[in-house]
Amino acid sequence: MPATEPPPGNAAIEALPTLKQLVGEMDMRARKSLGQNFLFDLNLTRRIARGAGRLDGTTIEVGPGPGGLTRALLLEGAQKVIAVEKDFRAGTVLASLLSAAGDRLDLIEADALKTPLWEMGDAPRRVVANLPYNIATTLLIQWLGHATAFESLTLMFQKEVAERITAQPGDSAFGRLSILTGWMADAAILFDIPPDAFVPAPKVTSSVVHIRPLAAPRHDCDRTALEHVTRLAFGQRRKMLRASLKPIGGEALLTRAGIDPQGRPQDLDIAAFCRLAREIGIPTKGQSPLD
Repeated sequence: MPATEPPPGNAAIEALPTLKQLVGEMDMRARKSLGQNFLFDLNLTRRIARGAGRLDGTTIEVGPGPGGLTRALLLEGAQKVIAVEKDFRAGTVLASLLSAAGDRLDLIEADALKTPLWEMGDAPRRVVANLPYNIATTLLIQWLGHATAFESLTLMFQKEVAERITAQPGDSAFGRLSILTGWMADAAILFDIPPDAFVPAPKVTSSVVHIRPLAAPRHDCDRTALEHVTRLAFGQRRKMLRASLKPIGGEALLTRAGIDPQGRPQDLDIAAFCRLAREIGIPTKGQSPLD
């Protein structure tokens, strides 16, 4: 299909009532319990969709709500969109969009935390989503465990979380999330979105982050061991590493890995944490690396 030719069904999508009209008519107020903040500005949602790059293969959206980003993905040429939504009300609000989009859009009523997105649709597979803040980092860590199944992840987070995801060693925001992301992917903040763009307006600025998984991890180590050592190190980030890592060997462990025992966790790079992960091996049964 030539780049200048609009995708099939776009005229029908553009003719739909506005999101505000639909939400008002169907009384679909955002629910705090679901971490919902709706984004009605189609210019912003289309900017997010364009930030994901090519939309061939399968585009998976989590938490479409009334369908602002869903519309944008379709209008920007998404070949196939699978929208995963826990809120049963979305089916009614999205009915007209589902009809207009035809076989380009599927709605699955499910909890994203319990759904293997990495098995959905055909490759190339990408996730584009305005994530509920209360489960955003949990979802990201889960998806990074299957990173090679995705072409990319273009996700909205609180700005503070976005800075943690993209931070580099030595940055004040550098931490466990920076390492778990950077070990498996390249990540960059694309742009910020102010609170007043949402309904209801959150108390924080949001940021859109583009994450592109690598073909293989940057350094060899066991993922569970890496999660465990970073949890311990950054659980007491003000302490020297010999103190925070005492439960798994402390100074002796650090010496074996060639790391200064008096260092702080935020000063180590990903390679150093992977050396520590190789030294400790996999945590003993009963220990949860995500505790």
